Amino acid sequence: MVALSTLDFVIILLFFTITLSIGIYVSKKSGKSSSEFFLSGRTMPWWLLGVSMVATTFSTDTPNLVTDIVRTNGVSGNWVWWAFLITGLLTVFVYAKLWRKSNVNTDIEFYELRYGGAPARFLRKFRAVYLGVIFNVITMSAVTLAAIKIGGIMLGLEPWQTVISAGLITVIFSALGGFKGVVYTDFVLFFVAMGGAIGAAFYLVNIPEVGGIEALLANEQVADKLSILPDFSDKEAIITLLIIPLSVQWWSSWYPGAEPGGGGYIAQRMLAAKDENHAIGATFFFNIMHYALRPWPWIIVALASLVIFPDLASIQQAFPNVADDKLGHDLAYSAMLTMLPSGLLGLVLTSLIAAYMSTISTQLNWGSSYMVYDFYKQQINPNASEKKLVFVGRISTVFLMVLSAALALLLQNALQLFELLLVFGAGTGLIFILRWFWWRINSWSEITAMFVSGIISIVLKLTSIGDYFFATETGVFKNYYEYPFVVLTTTFIWITATYLTQPESKEVLQNFYKKIQPGGPGWIKIINEGKKEGILLENNDKGWSVPFGILAMLLGCVLIYSCMFATGYWIYGDYNYALPLTIIAIISGVLLMKTWSKIRAIIL
Repeated sequence: MVALSTLDFVIILLFFTITLSIGIYVSKKSGKSSSEFFLSGRTMPWWLLGVSMVATTFSTDTPNLVTDIVRTNGVSGNWVWWAFLITGLLTVFVYAKLWRKSNVNTDIEFYELRYGGAPARFLRKFRAVYLGVIFNVITMSAVTLAAIKIGGIMLGLEPWQTVISAGLITVIFSALGGFKGVVYTDFVLFFVAMGGAIGAAFYLVNIPEVGGIEALLANEQVADKLSILPDFSDKEAIITLLIIPLSVQWWSSWYPGAEPGGGGYIAQRMLAAKDENHAIGATFFFNIMHYALRPWPWIIVALASLVIFPDLASIQQAFPNVADDKLGHDLAYSAMLTMLPSGLLGLVLTSLIAAYMSTISTQLNWGSSYMVYDFYKQQINPNASEKKLVFVGRISTVFLMVLSAALALLLQNALQLFELLLVFGAGTGLIFILRWFWWRINSWSEITAMFVSGIISIVLKLTSIGDYFFATETGVFKNYYEYPFVVLTTTFIWITATYLTQPESKEVLQNFYKKIQPGGPGWIKIINEGKKEGILLENNDKGWSVPFGILAMLLGCVLIYSCMFATGYWIYGDYNYALPLTIIAIISGVLLMKTWSKIRAIIL
């Protein structure tokens, strides 16, 4: 436990004052209508939304998760989430403009735009609860769990004390300010959080116990954790950390913030953008910051923690008051922060509070939008006034916060939850990618995939069947086959269900195409049928932008991965790799700009 100085308290109180003031300032305008409360009237610029996306994913559990991964699997272990860059850039260059053109209030409302009848209504209602409550609460509980660990390690707080103190201010702010309050404060939170993370990394790597960056990299506890790519002689590491994430995971799994085809709070920000160009700009800025630059301060602290706390026993010895059910490698990040000096400690604590508030406020506003638009208004009170919708939004905000806080008290570590969410959504991602471009996908495709994926995951994770087939040492198959098994099984079943059920009605498909103009060979049948009936569905004669979008995605991956690798090698002092990678990043950036100009010529 650390003792906060007067300066630390001043920094923290100043931050709380600023954020609460913003929430109170925008509360009157946010409460005018549900569109203002959840989408800020669809007037947001790309730079503000992009910063908000970065701040939102800069949560208190993220540095803990990265620390857990680095300590367990080395720097290369981060490929389990770095692979989602492909998903993110596909959203940027293909799906962002489609989402903005849809003009829906939530991504769940999309179901009744793309599908029709009772199955579509059921899907919208079920997904509103499934994502807005269940998945959302699980995600927020991981963030709150991280706050509990930080509060316990750094301030000696009991879990319930952290939950009440951290959650109370956040839920009040979120209920008052709505989406505009979230986005405005995210702008402040981003700089505070980045400043704290970079300051902590710089200080901690230079404390006498670590001895500077050169001593850190040469330390025997760290040396075998530094590689950005897995050991190619280790078959299991290559399969689990590189092959499966890059070949299967990125397109097949639904995961909050990295949904194939876009979705969740990323979709909410795209829907709030001024226009399609601002939606694209926001998501591209987010992906650059999220993958290329932001992870390295956390990685450096995680590596330094291996010098100070080489194993769990050393963490437990240093912090004997931590409960056994909360002991994990993710505690090492908080443990390292206890070594910070006065002033910097206050800044870093403030940055962690900022990260917590940004993520939780976004999740609350996003989840509440589902409860209001896709459940309450759709199923309970279709004629509700705007004032009533805002009131329900504020009540559901409090409800979601209480549920997530209760669950957080039962969890142990962030990596455990990440792996559960990853498998739980396995096999559903391909539908979210194809449903825009293939007319044959229907409501039953999504319903089938959702239930099959969930049931298989529950059986494998919570019963002895999973241990029998995929246990690490004793299973019939290697444990890394579990995820591809869920994906392939789910995909086969939902494709079968698609062809065994009736397609969506001609009217639904034609209306969708008229509004969105997705293009591509997957809609030729519907376009030709429309022509026979004298209905002109296409209004864009400039060609299909998706091939250029995929090219831009590939160039973007080269650009951002090169930036990410180059940053790491510059830090390592390995200039033989850092300089060529920097040159590759510049070249790919120039080519990307040229490709983007071709995309703009088509979509504008």
